[in-house]
Amino acid sequence: MNDNRLQPHLEGDLLKLRPLAPADWEELFAAAADPLIWEQHPASDRHKEEVFRGFFDDALASKGALVAVDRKNGKIIGSSRYFQNEIGEMEIGWTFLIRECWGKGHNREMKRLMLEHAFDFAESVVFLIGANNIRSRKAVEKIGAVLTDRSVPRIIRGEMVEHVVYRIRRAQS
Repeated sequence: MNDNRLQPHLEGDLLKLRPLAPADWEELFAAAADPLIWEQHPASDRHKEEVFRGFFDDALASKGALVAVDRKNGKIIGSSRYFQNEIGEMEIGWTFLIRECWGKGHNREMKRLMLEHAFDFAESVVFLIGANNIRSRKAVEKIGAVLTDRSVPRIIRGEMVEHVVYRIRRAQS
């Protein structure tokens, strides 16, 4: 998909989402540099600059990455991404937020904004989550995503990591 549907400007009460730009590197890395953000993630070393650089470059190249900006102070507090997969589903993933925003509604609002936008042109949205990432699994369950019987292997740091697939259909939202 080569249009701007994957990089909208979205706004809620707590945060704004806008397309990721090269100039966001320093502030986004500062947000991501906390090792505790990544402790359950398959890429648990993503807090390291050289590892996050690859994540950031991939995000820019994806043409689907968004940064989350706190409405109160204008600071970048995380990011997420859209991806249109080969079977026509929209994927939301690669999401992280600074710990100060955990449990305060920021993730729920981010996902709500992204889902509302995605459902303008997609029937279903999927979330691929590392099977052992309990925190992220619980977060998508809280917004109504349902675990499917599908799983997807992904190579992370040279190792095969199983990812479970959650789905929300337009009618569920």
